[in-house]
Amino acid sequence: MIDFRSDTVTKPTPAMREAMATAAVGDDVYGDDPTVNELETWAAQRHGFEAALFTTSGTQANLLALMAHCERGDEYLCGQQAHNYCYEAGGAAILGSIQPQPIDNEKDGTLSFDKLQAAIKPDDFHFARTKLLSLENTINGKVLPLSYLAEARQFVDKNNLQLHLDGARVYNAATALDVDIKEIAQYFDSMTICLSKALCAPIGSLLLGSKEFIYKARRIRKMLGGGMRQAGILAAAGKLALTEQVPQLATDHANAKLLAQGLSQLDGFQVNSDLVQTNIVFAKLDSSIDIQNIAEQLKQDDIIISPGNPIRFVTHKDVAQSDIEHFLTKLSALL
Repeated sequence: MIDFRSDTVTKPTPAMREAMATAAVGDDVYGDDPTVNELETWAAQRHGFEAALFTTSGTQANLLALMAHCERGDEYLCGQQAHNYCYEAGGAAILGSIQPQPIDNEKDGTLSFDKLQAAIKPDDFHFARTKLLSLENTINGKVLPLSYLAEARQFVDKNNLQLHLDGARVYNAATALDVDIKEIAQYFDSMTICLSKALCAPIGSLLLGSKEFIYKARRIRKMLGGGMRQAGILAAAGKLALTEQVPQLATDHANAKLLAQGLSQLDGFQVNSDLVQTNIVFAKLDSSIDIQNIAEQLKQDDIIISPGNPIRFVTHKDVAQSDIEHFLTKLSALL
């Protein structure tokens, strides 16, 4: 099966399966799971934070961050395309009573500081209290440059806000920038990392921040039903995700370029391969292409895509260069 829908479809590596089978475990709600404790301690140190929290998903980690930073009636600033605004079921508003204030993303994925400044509410009881700026890196496969992150830090400091990073694919950003992950993490008060996308762990995300922040988030995690018992089975794979799997990302990025270049040669597909920075490729389709029918035919050949216009393709560990070449041949024949 060749699956281009998302990097969430990656299977755990043999080393992860072995580590999961032999992991030392305990009751994590009691704080007794040694593998979870080791992952959280190591991850905090590795990324330059005081503490870390192992969570079930990126959605949960982002929600915990928003609820730990903000109180009921507060507001966070984010992008119109932000995952924690568009694709997390409105959890901040529904469960945290936190108002999102989305700002249009620029073409490069950034948010205009002038627009953000204008969106900050006055200190007046008619308005929600603006407390937080949430950024996402990568955003739709685009990388926020370090210079922009430095400006974001200056912006929040000037306006007495906190700064959160939805870092679901932050290691893709670090790989694309060719920098250590701390070069990105240093600008943020909190950060999430998804372990189960291109990093291949079966389950889990991390939330990182200060000790006080993580203590509050841990309590909220329990409230939301996120307390786990012998979770070391999962944490063992998460540690390997952050070590053995990081070098794979450069290959994923190269394969995405190869895919984009191949798609750009097909009639009816508009792709600018120069804009592909990480492992996500978007293609605009001519109206003459019946992508739904094409998707159904590809599935018969064990190739899965998500039909749409534009259509998104995601490369990952379980898509090899030969798979991309095979897919392009099949797609060309169908067109």
